[in-house]
Amino acid sequence: MERVEIAALMNHYFATVARSLESIAAQEIERLGASQVRPDFAGVHFVGDKATLYRVNLWARTIFRVLVPIREFYCPNAGILYREVQKISWDKYLQSHNTLAVSCTGGNQKLNHTHFTALQVKNAIVDQQRRKFGQRSTIAPQNPDLLVNVHIQQQRCILSLDSSGTSLHRRGYHPAMGAAPLKETLAAALLEIADWDTSLPFLDPLCGSGTLPIEAGLKALNIAPGLWRQKFGFESFPDFDQKLWQQLQNQAKNERLHQLKAPIWGSDRDADVLTQARSNSERCGLQYQLQFSQTELAQLEAPAGCGTIVCNPPYGERLGVVRELGALYKMLGNIFKQRFKGWTAFILTGNKELAKQVGLRTSSRFRVYNGAIACTLLKYELY
Repeated sequence: MERVEIAALMNHYFATVARSLESIAAQEIERLGASQVRPDFAGVHFVGDKATLYRVNLWARTIFRVLVPIREFYCPNAGILYREVQKISWDKYLQSHNTLAVSCTGGNQKLNHTHFTALQVKNAIVDQQRRKFGQRSTIAPQNPDLLVNVHIQQQRCILSLDSSGTSLHRRGYHPAMGAAPLKETLAAALLEIADWDTSLPFLDPLCGSGTLPIEAGLKALNIAPGLWRQKFGFESFPDFDQKLWQQLQNQAKNERLHQLKAPIWGSDRDADVLTQARSNSERCGLQYQLQFSQTELAQLEAPAGCGTIVCNPPYGERLGVVRELGALYKMLGNIFKQRFKGWTAFILTGNKELAKQVGLRTSSRFRVYNGAIACTLLKYELY
C-alpha cells in the first residue's frame, strides 16, 4: 500500500481500543453499520461512509478514538519521514489559521522516541505551510483543530487524521472521579462481557464515583455516550457535513428511552465518592434513574430476587495492602454466597491471590487489561 493518497483511504478507518477488548469493540462497530470489520492488535479496522464515521464516534462505548489513515510509506529514519510528510498537500486538511498537534505511537530502531518522531512530522507540516503561504499553524497540544497521528511499525509509517479529538472514554459526564476510577470504555466493555440483560436488576456494591452504574444506565436507556462531548475532531475537517452531523445527533436524542426496565443500584461505604457519583449521574441526566446508597459491605443485602453484580474491588500493589484486602474479598464471597442466591456476579481483579480469597468456584474467566494491569473478570453463578 505504498504512497496511497486520501481518496483511496478516506472510507477506511482504524478504531483504537484497549488490549484484550478488540473483539468486543469489533462487534460493537459492526452493529453501528460498519463493513469489513477486522480486529487487530489494540484496534479495529473498518470501512464506512462519512455517516458511519460520525455514528461510530457518537455511539461507540468501548473504543478510544477513530483514525482516518491518509498515507502509508516506507520509513526507516527521520530524514525519510520528513520528506514523505512533505509530499502531502497539507492545505487540503489545514489552513495556517487552524491549530495543530501531532501524536505518535510505536517506533523502530532509528525512530525510537515518540516525542522526537512527532516533532519531525510537525516540522515537515509547518515548514511546508511557511514555504507555500508565508505563515504557519500554531501548535495547540490541548484541543487542536487538527490532530495528526503518526504510527511507526518496523519500517512502515501510517499517517492518520484523528476524527475523535480527545479520547472517547472522556464522555463529558465525569469531571468528578474517585481515587482509582475505571475508564468508561472498560466499564462499558465489562457490561458486554458480562452479557448483562438490561431487563435484569444491576448492582455495583463498590461503585466509587459511579462509572459502572452510569455506563449501565446509558446502555439500558440507549443513550449515545458522545452526546455530552463538546467537540469531535471531525468537526474541524474541511469536508465536515454539519447537516448530516445534526441529523445523527437528533436521531440519537430521539432514540433514547426514558424508563429503565429494571433498577440500577450503586453502593459504597464512602459518602464523598457517592456525592461524586450522584454529580456524575446528574451530568448525563440519570439522577432520577440510578439509585446510590451509602452501605457498608457487611450490611449489603440483595435488593431483588435475581440480577447481575459487576464490581471492581481494589487490588493493591503493596503486600501490606494486599493482606488487608484479603478480608474484603473473603467478605464479598461470603455475602454473595449467603445473600445473593439467584444472581450472577462478576469481580474484576488484577491480583490472583486476592481472587482466591473469594472462596467461590468461578463459572468462567475473562482476561482484560485495566490500563497496563493484566486483570481477570471472574464470573460466579450464585445458586
